[in-house]
Amino acid sequence: MDLFIEIGIIIIVTTLITGIIRFLKQPILVAYILSGIIVGPYFFNILQSVETIRTFSQIGIALLLFIVGLSLTPKVIKEVGKISLATGIGQIIFTSIFGFLIGILLGFSIIVSIYVAVALTFSSTIIIMKLLSDKGDSETLYGKIAIGFLIVQDLFVILILMIVAAIPAGTFNFATFTFGILLKGIGLLVLLFLLSIYVLPSVTKYIAKSQEFLLLFSIGWCLALASIFHYLNFSIEVGALLAGVTLAITPYRYEISSRMRPLRDFFIILFFILLGSQMVFSDISNHIIPIIIFSVFILIGNPLIVMLLMGFFGYTKRTSFLSGLTVAQISEFSLILIAVGVQVGHLTSEILSVVTAIGLITITGSTYMILYSNKIYPHLSKYLGIFERKGEKIDEKKYHKTTDYDVILFGCDRLGHDVLKSFKKIKEKFLVLDYNPEIVRDLVKGGVHCRYGDVGDVELLDELNLQKVKIIISTIPSFDINLLLINKIKKLNKEVIIIVVSHQINEAIKLYEEGATYVIMPYFLGGHYFSTLIEEGKLNPKDILKKKDAHIKYLESRKKNSEKNTNHKKHNNQEK
Repeated sequence: MDLFIEIGIIIIVTTLITGIIRFLKQPILVAYILSGIIVGPYFFNILQSVETIRTFSQIGIALLLFIVGLSLTPKVIKEVGKISLATGIGQIIFTSIFGFLIGILLGFSIIVSIYVAVALTFSSTIIIMKLLSDKGDSETLYGKIAIGFLIVQDLFVILILMIVAAIPAGTFNFATFTFGILLKGIGLLVLLFLLSIYVLPSVTKYIAKSQEFLLLFSIGWCLALASIFHYLNFSIEVGALLAGVTLAITPYRYEISSRMRPLRDFFIILFFILLGSQMVFSDISNHIIPIIIFSVFILIGNPLIVMLLMGFFGYTKRTSFLSGLTVAQISEFSLILIAVGVQVGHLTSEILSVVTAIGLITITGSTYMILYSNKIYPHLSKYLGIFERKGEKIDEKKYHKTTDYDVILFGCDRLGHDVLKSFKKIKEKFLVLDYNPEIVRDLVKGGVHCRYGDVGDVELLDELNLQKVKIIISTIPSFDINLLLINKIKKLNKEVIIIVVSHQINEAIKLYEEGATYVIMPYFLGGHYFSTLIEEGKLNPKDILKKKDAHIKYLESRKKNSEKNTNHKKHNNQEK
């Protein structure tokens, strides 16, 4: 079959399967692997040009790791905080130890048990970032912590891949490893560090004058370093990852990343399709019990490890629970690590099939767990107290003295900022709750009565004195959360005024039916305001220019506040 036609058919099949997987709200990664199984030898046997597809898949892995490297800036490492570092390292250690012991008890060899144990420690940065973004939880405390320990895992990947690719199959000489690999590796890292500080900023500044040239340079730099590392007996993956890290401190990393993502997506699809096509079902059938045990360990054991660590450091059971669910799957890097182990001769393809099966099970299961975590938590809450330390928790500090308030505002970002200014003018007693720790810190500095909290936390709502509140305002556009808030409050206080936000007409009508006093719809409100401006001014240029001047002053004041907060954060980071 002609290569062009072969790839065309494979992509069409993958598109159809992806549509089904998206309908089921599963990560596209699952669709790619399933597509590989279908076009592989066990079903339609469409994939014939294995070596060509393997070359394309290696390019995809290189581009994937290059883009991951672009996000690993020194500033990001500082921002993840102590808890992310401690939890990330702790989770890696505990998962590796328990994973190794399970492997040995199941009868695997020491080398296979080590590989599998290490592979189980990685969680999918791509999948978790996507799920957190879809839920709107990227800026929450648990979201920031999760992203933090995912970065710690990514850094750990660099070291592991360097070691794996540099050790020949069946041999290990400590002296050779120390002087021939570690010193060579350290020398390369120092050289790349110097290049990233003194050479690349000037080079990219010149190249960035042309976006096409910048894209071409980025691809060339990625593949060049990947090739050099491969030539020096390290892995292509490590070279590509470090190529991204060296460009991470340049101001053009966002442009590079955005332009390379479509290219990465196409080639990485072929990697996972190839991976699926190489799954040997006879191998899987011989290892059903290990696959189930390892999958359960990832889906339940990994979250428990994170919950124990976060509870020890003084976080609430809810934050620990939500953070723990983000590690309930293995990563694309787990599959890459095992694939590298097969390439260098440490493992057989049988183990790759087993780990891929574990990946399919855990990625599918954890996706549902994360998407519906707010609905799962209330059912498990009473059993999770053992993961909490006694006393005040880090994430439930109260920056207010009284418990009686006339107004409670949930969410102080964007829309909530203007509502807060109005509260100050009418001089009502008000309390602000927000799930973004940075916003809470800014409110504390401004002397505003506030506390960290998530509206979806029923236990938090129970702590508030909602019986005496006159007005409840939620600027959070989540339909489920606002519905929960309305139902909860109406049971305690039927006279309270409840104002919520919605972006959908049918959802707004439903919120009114459930008891909302008023539903703010920002898009419609903006259109209504502009139409009123036209009716009142009758397209009079002077009136519109007056509105323009007032709007500019308002935007400038918001900009100053934003810049002030940004500078304050930078100052705090420098002090740290």
